[in-house]
Amino acid sequence: MQISQTYIAPPDAGWQEFTNPAAAVAQLEALYEEAVSFLTAQFNAVMAGERPTSRVRAWYPAIRLTTTSFAKTDSRLSFGHVAQPGTYSTTITRPALFRNYLTQQIGLLIQNHGVPVEIGLSETPIPIHFAVAGRSGVVIPQEGVLDFPLRDVFDVPDLSTTNDDIVNGTLVEYPDGSRPLAPFTAQRVDYSLARLSHYTATEPGHFQNHVLFTNYQFYVDEFEAYGRQALADPSSGYTSFVAPGNYEITTLDGDLPHLTKMPQMPTYHLKRPDGQGITLVNIGVGPSNAKTATDHIAVLRPHAWLMVGHCAGLRASQSLGDFCLAHAYLREDHVLDDDLPVWVPIPALAEIQIALERAVERVTQLQGYELKRVMRTGTVATIDNRNWELRDQSGPVQRLSQSRAIALDMESATIAANGFRFRVPYGTLLCVSDKPLHGELKLPGMASDFYRTQVARHLQIGIHAMELIREMPIERIHSRKLRSFEETAFL
Repeated sequence: MQISQTYIAPPDAGWQEFTNPAAAVAQLEALYEEAVSFLTAQFNAVMAGERPTSRVRAWYPAIRLTTTSFAKTDSRLSFGHVAQPGTYSTTITRPALFRNYLTQQIGLLIQNHGVPVEIGLSETPIPIHFAVAGRSGVVIPQEGVLDFPLRDVFDVPDLSTTNDDIVNGTLVEYPDGSRPLAPFTAQRVDYSLARLSHYTATEPGHFQNHVLFTNYQFYVDEFEAYGRQALADPSSGYTSFVAPGNYEITTLDGDLPHLTKMPQMPTYHLKRPDGQGITLVNIGVGPSNAKTATDHIAVLRPHAWLMVGHCAGLRASQSLGDFCLAHAYLREDHVLDDDLPVWVPIPALAEIQIALERAVERVTQLQGYELKRVMRTGTVATIDNRNWELRDQSGPVQRLSQSRAIALDMESATIAANGFRFRVPYGTLLCVSDKPLHGELKLPGMASDFYRTQVARHLQIGIHAMELIREMPIERIHSRKLRSFEETAFL
């Protein structure tokens, strides 16, 4: 069947100027809904047997800002403004999901530059897979099911334009001459939103602005118990708890069915109406999982993510259950070497470090010099070999000693490095669960006792740290330390 290369599309109303951020976002939502509704209707018609004769296409909406002034904005701010005169743009997807974020970022642009933003249709088509995502009863058939190639009629995901060139600093401007306004394009965001649903078994809309990563199921059990107690306390501010499968409860004794087949990275959300709750992701073990999770969660632009998991203690003075607060990272995970060279320093963020230390003080009831009894600060090493102890130890141990490492795991440096790369504030507080260099291996009986006594308070520390971070002004959390020479205006 021959299909005409001309296409049918929704009408284009052109670009419109806005000085009201809420009105600008409303226009983005209207344009996006019109586009995906059109594509969905055309797709359903084809699935019902209507023979396509032309290509079908709709475009992502976009934001555009043009400024001609070199006027300097508030130098304390790391976001909300562009560095020099020019035209800046970004494509937008799922504007209803990002409504608060977009309203805030657009408002800062208008306020800091004194010019309107323009809203219109971009030149980037919406892939049919992303247009129908989440639409009830709509499923994209596999290749070969239809009697014509799907891509002959609809646009499909284009990996050549779905990348991290903006955050990696390799994309200076778009083909039309405009510069990036946001760290991710619409198609890159759509790609990650689809992956998040797959890996976590929860919808992106449930994710909160503060994300905890862990590498053991024990933390999940404690998080659910904590969440249920929080729902029983009206003063907590938390209103619901979501588990894989998008099962949601609002009361202490609510029923949470367990999936018969759990996702790769089970995720749980203790929600607040303003999105300022806490999400816990069990990423499992290994730097690959850590990179995968953070690659996709980054598009949601969280305010902070922290690693709270177990580690090997490397010092004789440490005891099982001691805490390790990372002030630096030794990166031997290798999964980010192509995107963020190992010579790039990953700095500790003072705001996060202080919140974590204060949280440890509160939970352990120790302060000042006494806190050193249970917590040590220093370098955390992350490797990609779970059984590193079985190799000749002379090389690894020498490197660990030279780096002054205090702990070793398989996720923390990856999470911190990706936080640095994606401009998401990050931190690490680990708990010593074994000391392989000193003959204290993680054996079944010892591990059970350790988990029973240590996991609850470790998780409480992570939650309390997030609550302290939540109380900080957003401009203080998203500091200038994470921004390069010429940054996108959007966080």
